Amino acid sequence: MEPSQISSNQSSYADRLDDSRRFIAYFWSKLAKDRIQLNAGSLSYMTLLSLVPLLGVMVAVFTAFPAFEQVSGQLEAFVFRNFVPAAGEQIQKSLQAFVANTKQMTAFGILFLVVVAMMLMAAVDRTIDDIWENPHRRGIANAFMLYWSVLTLGPLLIGAGLAASSFLLAAAEESVISHVGLESVGLQNGLLKVLPYLTSVLAFMMLYTLVPGERVRFLHALTGAVVAAVLFELSKQLFALYITEFSTYEALYGALAAVPILFIWVYLSWVVVLLGAEVTYCLGHYKEAG
Repeated sequence: MEPSQISSNQSSYADRLDDSRRFIAYFWSKLAKDRIQLNAGSLSYMTLLSLVPLLGVMVAVFTAFPAFEQVSGQLEAFVFRNFVPAAGEQIQKSLQAFVANTKQMTAFGILFLVVVAMMLMAAVDRTIDDIWENPHRRGIANAFMLYWSVLTLGPLLIGAGLAASSFLLAAAEESVISHVGLESVGLQNGLLKVLPYLTSVLAFMMLYTLVPGERVRFLHALTGAVVAAVLFELSKQLFALYITEFSTYEALYGALAAVPILFIWVYLSWVVVLLGAEVTYCLGHYKEAG
């Protein structure tokens, strides 16, 4: 190798190292400035207030379309199996009872559910805008149309995606059996394990791409989404390990232990979501600051 090539490689390595240092320094300063732990706490309270109304609206949407009625149960089982830690069984039973009560509400009560669910989306929208330092908020009409679309079309798209995934899994299983002559339990289990990761990455990427008030590069949003998805899975595993090995909350709260457990898990989830948003923002702006 020529001396000039060695010098060029060393210079390129030094530039990348300096670039990484600048990104890390900017990332930490942005975290301190945005105080995501406080924002995560605020969003956690809002989530607990809005969780039952949000689920109630989603159930109402599924009920309005009989074709998705069966998918509703599959979606519920999928969410609690893959996105809630090991203590999700008691939480699931409580939420199911609460949501069942919403079916008996009047039109005014349903309107209240919609308003409360939109309050959560408005809080998320505002927090993401603060991270992107966007002074221009959405207009009331635009915000209402966006939130209403998420409430009505979101459950249908999720249900359609879950139905399509089930169809593809069945097709893949049938294809392997017919061509190889072996049971494809391993293939099916592998796809089922990967599906939550892909779902998380897609959801985070859509959040980091569509919500900010400026254009976000695909690679930046994908990187932030992957970071958030990995942190989410690690948090889920560690939190599940803690609540199964150390029964502190059950000893203190007894039958009410699901309440603080749910709040802590929601808080950790929002910390992860906001960390991914910070990564996405910093990737697009740290060079401007340096």
